[in-house]
Amino acid sequence: MNEDLLKQMRTEAGEIFRSSLEAVDPYLAVKSFIRVEDNRLRVRGEGRSNVDFDLAKYDRISLIGGGKATAPMAMAIEDLFGSMISKGMINVKFGFTEKLGITEIVEAGHPLPDLKGVEGTRRIIDFLEKADEKDLIFSLISGGGSALLPQPAGDITLEEKQELTRNLLECGASIDEINAVRKHISSSKGGQMARVSFPATIVNLMLSDVVGDKMDVIASGPFVPDRSTFKEVWDILEKYGLKDIPRTIEEHLRAGLDGLIPETPKANESVFENVFNFIVGSNIIALVAAREKAEKIGYQSLILSSMVEGETRDVARVHAAIAKEIVKTGHPIFSPACIISGGETTVTIHGKGLGGRNQEFCLSAALDLVELPPRVVILSGGTDGNDGPTDAAGAMVDPYTIRRGKELGMKAIDFLTNNDAYHFFEKTNDLLMTGPTNTNVMDVRLVLVR
Repeated sequence: MNEDLLKQMRTEAGEIFRSSLEAVDPYLAVKSFIRVEDNRLRVRGEGRSNVDFDLAKYDRISLIGGGKATAPMAMAIEDLFGSMISKGMINVKFGFTEKLGITEIVEAGHPLPDLKGVEGTRRIIDFLEKADEKDLIFSLISGGGSALLPQPAGDITLEEKQELTRNLLECGASIDEINAVRKHISSSKGGQMARVSFPATIVNLMLSDVVGDKMDVIASGPFVPDRSTFKEVWDILEKYGLKDIPRTIEEHLRAGLDGLIPETPKANESVFENVFNFIVGSNIIALVAAREKAEKIGYQSLILSSMVEGETRDVARVHAAIAKEIVKTGHPIFSPACIISGGETTVTIHGKGLGGRNQEFCLSAALDLVELPPRVVILSGGTDGNDGPTDAAGAMVDPYTIRRGKELGMKAIDFLTNNDAYHFFEKTNDLLMTGPTNTNVMDVRLVLVR
């Protein structure tokens, strides 16, 4: 009976997770935000009135973009405008493609940028430089766009840019600090695509993969004003004692400090007059869909937050503690209960194993579930279908997971210490496999208690 209940709950958890993915399907997200009628384009503004465009004003309609979810977004634009589209160029992660009729797809490296991404980005920038006031251009941006639109500035090479980014990561720089540096050693980030495309009209549609949906952080904001400066970037390098940086990067930054090359564009500049930024999909949309599906199945549901950050193992223990509380006291909600959270946690790597933050979350949580009755299931999955450098989206565990590992001769704590959750779950059949989903809005975590 216990095994039957867990099997049912695991099936339900999978159904709830798939519902969250369907809600942030990039194709449907774009279609839900855009309507074309009577030769007018209407874009649904988030929290404000609709924005209308008279299509008769434009001689050409085109699209560009980059990210894991950009191909289905492009498919939606092609379906909406058909032969009205004169050109399309997008960069996507290898394997994250669709059959498009007009748009040219460049498959490139992610999370490590490669020369294919650089070449694709150069061609996009060359195209934008030729645009004028008679151009209406859709920019389609999604998670992974920063790595997939990697155009170094000036004489800086991709390898030099990657080296500096690695050094910043190793010395503990924050993501905001790293983004500030990236924007100032790139020609495709921090609003610089808005500068080269002016005076064309840009409708920038973004699928958010960042906590808080900060537009200037999504793919490093190619069409969004940048608040950071060359001075701040130089201060960041001095803060972390990074003196041995590539000569080309030092010369570029010093030229910026001396005013010999322009700053990244700021909010009050005219280059943004014809840029319209919209978020069409985000983590909270996925979580709401998960809640609706869970309630339809029969669970009482509670969304904790779409902005959960922190060390993965710590966050996992908190979620396991909530499961314990529901079992013991019925708080914060009585069972059958479904607790839902999203966001993006961080794994501090000490070992040499294989895994990702979602698998690490589940293995850590599983260690805290062993004393609970067999009516708890925890799932954590990346909405893009790739958790870290693996082919799994994440994992799904229950109070018997650790026991299954022991029966196979494995000590879960050893695998966790070595950051090797993938190989543990591979043997216990607890991996969550979805394949590439062509979307990306961070992670979805579920705690089910019957």
